[in-house]
Amino acid sequence: MSEGFREGDFSVTPWEAKGKIDYDKLIQEFGVEKLGEELLSRIERIAGGLHPLLRRNFFFAHRDLNLVLNDYEEGRGFFLYTGRAPSNSPMHIAHIVPFIATRWFQEKFGANVYIQIPDEEKFLAKKVETLEEIEKYAVQDILNIIALGFDENKTFIFRDTEYISKLYKPAVLVARHINFSTARAVFGFDNESTIGLIFYPALQIVPTFFEKKRPLIPCGIDQDPYFRLQRDIAPRLNRYKAAEVLSKLVWGLKGPETKMSASEPDTAILLSDPPETVKRKIINAYTGGRATVEEQRRLGGVPEVCTVFHWYSVLFEDDDKKLLERYHACRTGKLLCGECKAELVERINSFLERHRARVKDAEKKMHLYLYDGKLAQEMWNWEYRP
Repeated sequence: MSEGFREGDFSVTPWEAKGKIDYDKLIQEFGVEKLGEELLSRIERIAGGLHPLLRRNFFFAHRDLNLVLNDYEEGRGFFLYTGRAPSNSPMHIAHIVPFIATRWFQEKFGANVYIQIPDEEKFLAKKVETLEEIEKYAVQDILNIIALGFDENKTFIFRDTEYISKLYKPAVLVARHINFSTARAVFGFDNESTIGLIFYPALQIVPTFFEKKRPLIPCGIDQDPYFRLQRDIAPRLNRYKAAEVLSKLVWGLKGPETKMSASEPDTAILLSDPPETVKRKIINAYTGGRATVEEQRRLGGVPEVCTVFHWYSVLFEDDDKKLLERYHACRTGKLLCGECKAELVERINSFLERHRARVKDAEKKMHLYLYDGKLAQEMWNWEYRP
């Protein structure tokens, strides 16, 4: 497999995450910097506040975020880049976390956003049989992303299979600087890997060169290897090294050592799940509760290992005071798991109902993000120049 990190039962690579992740160890092994109080205070001062994902250390590490803030304060600005590789299954809640963060940075800093939809990646990786399988999910993924509220005048969403004529020249320049030995070490390519998949990392790097500004990439820590390569190549192509703000991985419903996977639906809440499915999945989710009500009242629960509490902390409780109250109510046995789960079911279903309404609105203006909006029109005429 890939460079990433492996130690015993714990591994994090661009393709998989297994075991209980030690994020402090990842900071050391990946060579990233901890997102500490000084930098968070600086973001808070500039932006007028912090998103809960930053405030609660879910985005916990970075590369060159201090330089991004320098660029902003000195008038040079920066741009944002992230993406989503569609498969033959719907998006789940964990998939939208980097987009929520990206949307927040766009709003607070007025930055352009570029969102890549690599609709060929899963096909090249042999995870789907035909490109046609991906088609309806690619469209739905785009609508889900638009529904999160990106500025139509400052956002360009592009599919690789549509935009390849603009991507190919810079991808060739990138690919020239990555030998197969490096690609194999970083991404774990072997004799069964398609030559298309081997070339794909060059395409993922290209959007970091869309503007002659520093790119900031909000993404999961598992995606960092792509941008370590970018940082080696960028100076040779007269572009900035990519900056990153890196998140932890959202727990799956099976517990703190699991990851959400759309291919294993009971590990995740899909954006397409109806209310009764959400209820069933949350009721069966792993918690830090005791075996009986009596034990829970007497001993309290363990929110530190509870998937339900984790989901409140990441997405479903913005108020820090209320989250702390929930924590103490769990620890002291005042709050039972059934009560906590029932409220989470309501919050998730309310979120999904609102999101689906926004998706319907997104259908009416999708063309502005892909073809006709201000930034979209600029990008369709874009040509890479060193």
